[in-house]
Amino acid sequence: MMNSKELQAAETLIRLALDEDVANIGDITTDNLIPAETRRKAYMVAKADGVIAGLPIAEMVFRQLDQSLVWEPQVEEGAKVTNGTVLVRFEASYRALLTAERTALNFFQRLSGIATMAGKYAEAVKDTKTVILDTRKTLPGFRMLDKYAVKTGGATNHRIGLFDMVMIKDNHIEVAGGITPAVEQIKAKIPAEIKIEVETTTLEQVQEALNAGADIIMLDNMDNATMSKAVAMINGKAKVEASGNMTLERLKEVAATGVDYISIGALTHSVQAMDISQRLEE
Repeated sequence: MMNSKELQAAETLIRLALDEDVANIGDITTDNLIPAETRRKAYMVAKADGVIAGLPIAEMVFRQLDQSLVWEPQVEEGAKVTNGTVLVRFEASYRALLTAERTALNFFQRLSGIATMAGKYAEAVKDTKTVILDTRKTLPGFRMLDKYAVKTGGATNHRIGLFDMVMIKDNHIEVAGGITPAVEQIKAKIPAEIKIEVETTTLEQVQEALNAGADIIMLDNMDNATMSKAVAMINGKAKVEASGNMTLERLKEVAATGVDYISIGALTHSVQAMDISQRLEE
């Protein structure tokens, strides 16, 4: 189920998307060919295997153009489906069906693509303690929806933005004069409940971040052997996140090092939209 912030983001983006398509003029093809009073039934069908995310958003798109929309999902949000599965059947103004089709599919296909990829990555580490995290590498404006799709697919959200968690990276460390002063300065200025994560690239930095009291230590672009040593050094005193070049094929080996998290930008920045079609009922 979508939370209030996700629903608000969806409403804003839907308004922008429809305005992009019809402006203040309308669908000049459909409006001049289809009588306003005509109604039709349609359905959406998966044309590939995947995980479904975005059914409520597709519904919202059509309902913007026809409040009398009848919407009957045939699968649940988050369902794993195969090629040929009917996802939803619906009835509305024929004009609404045609005018909203591409906008609804744009949302539905992108989010299902993200959920599908998230599901594959989560499945790869299901027998380990390691959790798959997303990143801030989302489509601008789509942060809440992209991360909603990640959750729907079975992975976990990292921080939403720059405001809800501290992430001390190499540039911050350079300005502060080191990991220790960076952590000390941050701790003096933020509430204690906000987590502090430090990015590290060497075992020396790992030890310094641990001594400084970081809550999460990121192992950035380390090889598996070095990550294993870092996990042993940390020994449960902080959470450990692996990041950088985390391909699907590599996940099990990385999880075997004992890291708590693996963060993967590709969940959202390199997504392939799931193939979904809208068809009219005969």
